Amino acid sequence: MGNTIRALVAFIPADRCQNYVVRDLREMPLDKMVDLSGSQLRRFPVHVCSFRELVKLYLSNNHLNSLPLELGQLQNLQILALDFNNFKALPQVVCTLKQLCILYLGNNKLCDLPSELSLLQNLRTLWIEANCLTQLPDVVCELSLLKTLHAGSNALRLLPSQLQRLQELRTIWLSGNRLTDFPAVLLHMPFLEVIDVDRNSIHYFPSLAHLSSLKLVIYDHNPCRNAPKVAKGVRRVGRWAEETPEPDPRKARRYALVREESQEPQAPAPPPPLLPTNS
Repeated sequence: MGNTIRALVAFIPADRCQNYVVRDLREMPLDKMVDLSGSQLRRFPVHVCSFRELVKLYLSNNHLNSLPLELGQLQNLQILALDFNNFKALPQVVCTLKQLCILYLGNNKLCDLPSELSLLQNLRTLWIEANCLTQLPDVVCELSLLKTLHAGSNALRLLPSQLQRLQELRTIWLSGNRLTDFPAVLLHMPFLEVIDVDRNSIHYFPSLAHLSSLKLVIYDHNPCRNAPKVAKGVRRVGRWAEETPEPDPRKARRYALVREESQEPQAPAPPPPLLPTNS
């Protein structure tokens, strides 16, 4: 039934669609959740802000690029989903929602995050994948309770050293960025459990065996010459993982030298000696 309604909604002009979707939202839902995902919204229905006890608000997959100041009335909000919209900047009002635990900002057009995001000190999960970030915003390193960071599919080339301040961080997803080296700061974060650097441009992996909490490392689709060494019991996903043994580095070096030598241009053969002539 839900898919049928969405299919019908797709043929309704945006303004009429918005009225159609939100007209029944006149009372506080019993489950303290409002889901307006995929509703073709171009503006946020302000009357939702009267639901002061609201805990979950899903606005994914719409056409939003701003939010009203009245959203700040939802001080009990713990989950806010703004992914798959048209935000070029995070509305400041989001930074006033101090009970937020989970914030979805993926698949927008964000180039940075405001410093006021540091006010969200209850944030545990942050999704910022598939935006326009060329560096990880410094403010992320101030979210002291953050446990999960999704920052894949951006244009990140490195990570700030301040990231190691996040001692509650357990999972970091960095696939589909522009990393050419394994981020050095991650080597100083022994509390990490999951590291995903799939689909980058990393040529060499240092040993991760000292990361005592590590459970999973995903490094597939990198032009790497080796697999990261890990402690016993840690799962690796990528070339030379558990399914196929990692090549012996000494053999790999010998093989590389043989190949280099075989590709060197051969010196021309010396001319044959001249035969002595009878005078």
